[in-house]
Amino acid sequence: MNNKKDINTWIIGCGHIGVRVSQLLRQQNIKISATSHNENSKQHLTSIGIRVFSANLDEVSSLKNLPLQYADIFYFAPPAASGDTDQRISHFLSALEKKAPPRRIVYISTTGVYGNQNGEWITEKTPTAPHNARSKRRLSAEIQIRDFCYRRKTQYMILRVAGIYDTKKLPLEKINAGVKVLKTDIAPASNRIHAADLADICIAAMQSTHSNEIFNIADGNPSSISDYFIQTAKIFKLTPPQEINWEQAKKKLSPEMLSYLSESKKIDATYVQKKLGVALQYPDLNSGLIACKSEYDKQ
Repeated sequence: MNNKKDINTWIIGCGHIGVRVSQLLRQQNIKISATSHNENSKQHLTSIGIRVFSANLDEVSSLKNLPLQYADIFYFAPPAASGDTDQRISHFLSALEKKAPPRRIVYISTTGVYGNQNGEWITEKTPTAPHNARSKRRLSAEIQIRDFCYRRKTQYMILRVAGIYDTKKLPLEKINAGVKVLKTDIAPASNRIHAADLADICIAAMQSTHSNEIFNIADGNPSSISDYFIQTAKIFKLTPPQEINWEQAKKKLSPEMLSYLSESKKIDATYVQKKLGVALQYPDLNSGLIACKSEYDKQ
């Protein structure tokens, strides 16, 4: 393998998780390139040592000249907000067609591709059954990446990720605003992963000797969105949210929250830890939230 600093490493969609990944890779002396079409984002990424190329995933022509040959590509960009297919990944993959293929693509998908599983435990062998357009777009991207890598004889790793949290991604404003939650005894099962653990797994997936795998990413200790909000309020010493029943929830909660509450599943994430040898820093919500509070207090 080439010296790490010579590896052509890209982050497509370099938001919160991308920045975490880039910081870890720079500790390994790996130089990072990223795409952006937002001036504020470009300035921020440049300021932390990332080489930024102007590109817009909604415009195929802006992607054609990116030097992506033989690259390690982290694809973290979300799909567009409508439709059942991910046109952005279609544009990106089409821009790779006339180039030497990347070495590997690591893609962040969602556990939403499994749809509602009525509280059952889910492994990577569970059939996909996305119910909403948001998850259908993610499954569309998975399929496109797998087809591309098979055809171009290159590698992929697909990470089906549960709800992400860390100090910068907590529902503190919602709790302070008096958000209501479904009663914990009737709230459906849901799953989370701390952003630090997700970043570690992304890098392990890129650098592993294994390839062409799909992994569930969660801390393996499911609870519920209600429990997440209540525990956050407790640890941050905020007034806990009011718990309401289903009839009240249908009137009081947002369509987005009701969509999440329509699905219930428990994610078995043992395979990724076994295959990639990643030990989680935060194997349950309590340990993760305590770490978030400690970091929050230092700000």
